[in-house]
Amino acid sequence: MTIEAPEFVIVEQSRVACDGGEGALGHPRVWLFIPEETGFVECGYCDKKIILKGGSADT
Repeated sequence: MTIEAPEFVIVEQSRVACDGGEGALGHPRVWLFIPEETGFVECGYCDKKIILKGGSADT
């Protein structure tokens, strides 16, 4: 059994929306805020990691 790593995206704004990205197969749209301290946030529905460009988590 292989486990895939969660999807991630790099964004330029600290307030973002996530809807799972799969149209009708996604999840309800949620608004997330990326804290300065971490530089990223994870969606509670799909575990997508959203990274703020230039933040502390940006690699």
